[in-house]
Amino acid sequence: MNLPSHADPIERAWRWIYLAICVGIFTFLVAPVLIVIPLSFNAEPYFSFTPKMLSLDPDGYSLRWYELLAKFGMAEPDAPFGMNWLSDMWSNSTWFNAAKNSIFIGVWSTILATVLGTLAALGLTRPEMPFKRTITAILLAPMIVPIVIIATGLFFFYSNPCGVVGLNCGRLTSTYTGLILAHTALGVPFVVITVKATLTGFDESLARASASLGASPFTTFRRVTMPLIFPGLVSGALFAFATSFDEVVAVLFVGGPQQVTIPRQMWGGLREQISPAILAAATILVLVSVALLTTVELLRRRSERLRGVRA
Repeated sequence: MNLPSHADPIERAWRWIYLAICVGIFTFLVAPVLIVIPLSFNAEPYFSFTPKMLSLDPDGYSLRWYELLAKFGMAEPDAPFGMNWLSDMWSNSTWFNAAKNSIFIGVWSTILATVLGTLAALGLTRPEMPFKRTITAILLAPMIVPIVIIATGLFFFYSNPCGVVGLNCGRLTSTYTGLILAHTALGVPFVVITVKATLTGFDESLARASASLGASPFTTFRRVTMPLIFPGLVSGALFAFATSFDEVVAVLFVGGPQQVTIPRQMWGGLREQISPAILAAATILVLVSVALLTTVELLRRRSERLRGVRA
């Protein structure tokens, strides 16, 4: 933020105060996240900086906790590295299986949330759509209602999803389907918001021109609408994936022993066996989050360039 040359001393002083406040808030928000990264390389089983780490002694740093993430739960963790070792890790490693669950649940819930959220956003931007505010409020409710309330409701509903009509159609608790549907409900609001924001600057005359040239509604969406809203759609999908990847409360309520994700494994590790391996897992999650946020920012800038907002 550059000040004009005619700024008086009070305006210049306020500029420095404003910058100091911004730096303070940024440090307050980021410091707890950044401090986890060096601690994950601690050679000792402590959650604090050792004298060797503070003195930057190489002996104070180690990758042992990242190695533990791969080996924990393996049948033969000390076997020579090879195909048998990799097969053992794929099948038995506790943290690796949690990562597989997180990716599997996250990908499928993201696909469902993206499809449903995009359809909802397209409908809500139509001028003839009735009860827009009411429907939007319902769709965005998972962002506002405390997650513990949503998870409790899902648990009782999943116990007998057809109980409302007096039928017994099984249970969705402790199943991948139930967990994917729960994460889909949590991810839909992010897709609706980002796609609606992209559609705000959409030129409807392009769709009308496509229809006047004989294109079907599906062709118009695929060839005209989709390329223009694609950055917002992908941004919403990334937010939905991040929401699923970091969610722990819904997993605790509706997940079972086979649906252990990385956040749930970290939660269990904090309660049962405190180990700096949790810090190593947290560091990996931070890197994943940074990658997702970077992608979202690049897509946002691309969307602005397509809409002529940014050169």
